Amino acid sequence: MKARRDRSSAPTLLRPKELSWLQFNERVLHEAASPRHPLWDRLRFLAIYSNNLDEFYRVRVAGLQRLESEEGMGHKICGKTVRQLLKEIRSRVGALSDQFEAIWGSIAREMEREGIHIVDETHLDGPQTDHVRKIFQRKVRPRLVPILLARGREMPALDDHVLHLAIRLQGASAGTPPFALVEVPTDTLPRFWVLPSRAGETSVMLLEDIVRFGLPEVFSLFSPKSVHAWAFKVTRDAEIDLEDSLVEGYLRRVHQGLKKRATGKPVRLVHDRGMPEALLAQLLRKLDLTRADSRIPGMRYHNFKDFDDFPRLGSRHLASTPEEPLLHPDLAGRERVLSTVARRDVLLHFPYHNFDHFLDLLRESAIDPEVTHIRLTVYRVSQESSVLNALINAARNGKKVTVLLEVLARFDEQNNIAWADELRDEGVDVILGVRGLKVHSKLCLVTRREGRRNKHFAAIGTGNFNEETARVYTDHLLLTADPAITEEVAQVFEFFQNNYKVPDFRHLVVSPFNARDRLMKHIQAERKAAKAGKEAWIRLRLNNLADADLIDALVDASESGVDVRLLVRSMNSLVPGDSLHLEARSLVGRYLEHARCLMFANGGKPQVYLTSADWMPRNMDNRVEVSCPIRDRALRQQLLEVFDLQWRDTENARIWDVEDADARLPGFLPRFDSQVGIRGWLQELDKGRSLTPERG
Repeated sequence: MKARRDRSSAPTLLRPKELSWLQFNERVLHEAASPRHPLWDRLRFLAIYSNNLDEFYRVRVAGLQRLESEEGMGHKICGKTVRQLLKEIRSRVGALSDQFEAIWGSIAREMEREGIHIVDETHLDGPQTDHVRKIFQRKVRPRLVPILLARGREMPALDDHVLHLAIRLQGASAGTPPFALVEVPTDTLPRFWVLPSRAGETSVMLLEDIVRFGLPEVFSLFSPKSVHAWAFKVTRDAEIDLEDSLVEGYLRRVHQGLKKRATGKPVRLVHDRGMPEALLAQLLRKLDLTRADSRIPGMRYHNFKDFDDFPRLGSRHLASTPEEPLLHPDLAGRERVLSTVARRDVLLHFPYHNFDHFLDLLRESAIDPEVTHIRLTVYRVSQESSVLNALINAARNGKKVTVLLEVLARFDEQNNIAWADELRDEGVDVILGVRGLKVHSKLCLVTRREGRRNKHFAAIGTGNFNEETARVYTDHLLLTADPAITEEVAQVFEFFQNNYKVPDFRHLVVSPFNARDRLMKHIQAERKAAKAGKEAWIRLRLNNLADADLIDALVDASESGVDVRLLVRSMNSLVPGDSLHLEARSLVGRYLEHARCLMFANGGKPQVYLTSADWMPRNMDNRVEVSCPIRDRALRQQLLEVFDLQWRDTENARIWDVEDADARLPGFLPRFDSQVGIRGWLQELDKGRSLTPERG
């Protein structure tokens, strides 16, 4: 690996990636307000926004607070001190919270017009009161553990993924502490309860309001005159430190790290703004949250990520109709998947294509007598993964199965550890990541005996092998038996097992070995072509763009005349400038735009890659990422056309702008939704029996 180039000479002006990420989440929030989405879809966008913001604080804000503590107040990021950046984040989050509350109010009113009412403990009729009392006594009260906030007594650690109620006991018996806490047991009980209602209407009560209903009974021992409660939640630093116990087993250290996460340093307190100051002050003091940018006042209800599970009541028009995934014409017949892939490369576009095609490949391989070995990388999978169950079936059928399982996939550690144990119990060879590197590549390799030789089949993707996210994330998956590619995929898996053997890749672009240099060479080649007056362009689809050196190279190329078009979903540190040759947009729509694709003019013979890597320092230098060239001309053309369709988007697209998260394309352009258009384009494309010619 070569050192990064010196940025001291006229570096590109960058903006903090955290601020650009907040713009992305603001665009998610705007989707919740958009009337083009049905009601329940808009509520889902609120849930996504809320969950996104929780993770932002657990990871990004927590990291900034650690940086400030370690590096001092003078440390700067993109020209701002960490303290200034944290202050700006707090200001922007406050403004977004105001937008959130207004949008939620609008959605709640629309629900009421549809006869769906959210009721609290103060608005119950007689039958509802009896019903809620039974729910509380039979199901809720046994799960409540009230905690009195006595002076001098240490408060127990509060989990950062649950909701709590802060309680004031007014006029209680002498010696009773005036304040208490109780956890709302959403881990064991539903958050939403449908109550008996009048004809034509439906009443829904939240679990925390059922808890509020029963609090006088819970604290009756202290004879309070009144009991009032306000919701709050704590967000903690999610960093896992594994360096302080290197002598112990890896999984044990991960388990210990997860326990530390549960009691990590608090970074945020979100609370009902009606909470009395004395109660709030005591909470902040006991949580040691002294920073002004750490407290976020809000409304009565929090943890809106749970609203993704709000009961879908009312008419059908309130929710979008799930679309049936398309069958790929090359894989829709009775022919075996491996036989098809042996003759031609196949490119799947999710969620438009059916993920079952990949599952069919695994299931077929699991029982094929000639298949000897199946290898797979796992970053995030579903809890009931059909992918891993297919591999277990393969192991039971005598196949050698190897799974590289990245146990440090943030927030999926517990699920991955559970799968590691189950896979090992079933005889699967499990590799728990690579020391010093996080494995983020999306690779599968099937080895089959064909006569006296072995033949490899590979699946190389931009997203996880997860049947649940494949229904709502846009991603691409290449199925190929091209030896030029599959032999190098085999080398990646060999590296996983023998880390001291660093492969030499001719076709694959693999972090941390050759990615930075190869990408720089592609950019420089386009710059050289532009200066010579030749065709020169770069098209990138990424989730995040924050690597300073690669950004510098893109800007330099655009200033030399290279036509640079960027579709960057979430974080984008590239400040839009005056270059006529560089444009950056973001897409936020019904599906999460997750695919990563790199395209270069390459002297009139376009070079196109699918990749697992965003353009961030961690992806270039600290992770194992794989970018795969698309060697089939027809498939390259497909990906170029997908980019063009997305570039035409006027419904989901926003122009990256420093100030305006909602900067839209000019209104005179024809209205076009690429997520609808791509499906229609695929249907037209799929009318032919085969999308690609056979491999020569």
